Amino acid sequence: MATAGDSASLPPSASPFSSARALESVPFSSGNPRIEETRGVVLLHPDPPAAAAAAAAASSSSSHLPAERKPQVFVPAVPNHMTYADFCRFCGSFVPHMLEMRIVRIDGAEDQYSVLIKFDTLSSTDSFYKHFNGKQFSSLEGDVSRVRFVEDVHYTQLIEHAHSSITSSAEQPTCPVCLERLDQDPGGILTTICNHSFHCSCISKWTDSSCPVCRYCQQQPEKSMCSVCGTSENLWICLICGNVGCGRYKGGHAIEHWKETEHCYSLELETQKVWDYAGDNYVHRLIQSKTDGKLVEYNCYGGHEADGICSICSGDAGMDEALLNSKVEAVMY
Repeated sequence: MATAGDSASLPPSASPFSSARALESVPFSSGNPRIEETRGVVLLHPDPPAAAAAAAAASSSSSHLPAERKPQVFVPAVPNHMTYADFCRFCGSFVPHMLEMRIVRIDGAEDQYSVLIKFDTLSSTDSFYKHFNGKQFSSLEGDVSRVRFVEDVHYTQLIEHAHSSITSSAEQPTCPVCLERLDQDPGGILTTICNHSFHCSCISKWTDSSCPVCRYCQQQPEKSMCSVCGTSENLWICLICGNVGCGRYKGGHAIEHWKETEHCYSLELETQKVWDYAGDNYVHRLIQSKTDGKLVEYNCYGGHEADGICSICSGDAGMDEALLNSKVEAVMY
């Protein structure tokens, strides 16, 4: 994203209060960590004083905005559950005025991402700031958007963790969705956190939180933990109701769940083995009874070999599939 060469004429009403105040330096990174990472620093103008901002907002004045501002802003701390399409819808009618949006991450903020936005005019930038600074991302949650004016962006380092395909410098990049050149759409370009670029109008139709090209997802799956003590070690999940508890060598909350509910089958998350609390041993196969729908242990009398594999059952693909499906359904439902 080009940042340093774009300047705009300052409005006569702009106040130079921010010239004497130091810029804030915020390091960021982007890219799939397994392939390559781009690191950089964004220089931000300080927030205006609260009193001046409130007075200027009431009069729709721009006097509280930095005098040396450029048509580029930084939106930090966007919740990870907001997809790229959600953020485009959040920006609404301002999207056609955006030349480029770049998604970046801030170190230590695993459940958030940030957005660098470059506008076509300073007037659009000011309007975006006044409309979205302090606005809730959603009426159902308390997260509030903050908008900061950007002075400059410096890219400091490119770290390659794996060989990536080389694109000719003479080749014009195209949108992976519509296959049209990126510079032909007036609606702007969105570059995902894994450094793939799309037309904003194309990515706004993508409802998944992953990248349409490489499927990289910034939102990491939540770690399982004991529902009682919160530990993430030695966990067991009840195959009847899905309750997660820790083993007897931790807090013993999984066996306490069995004593309270008599749900005797529990799956160890690390080894995927099933334990029968009633029989006090591991269970090799579970099937669902057609009479009452309960899970029962399947005992095979076909004669097991030395390695524990049944010579009869192992050849029946239908039996294996049925037993697997019953086990998966028990975990899900």
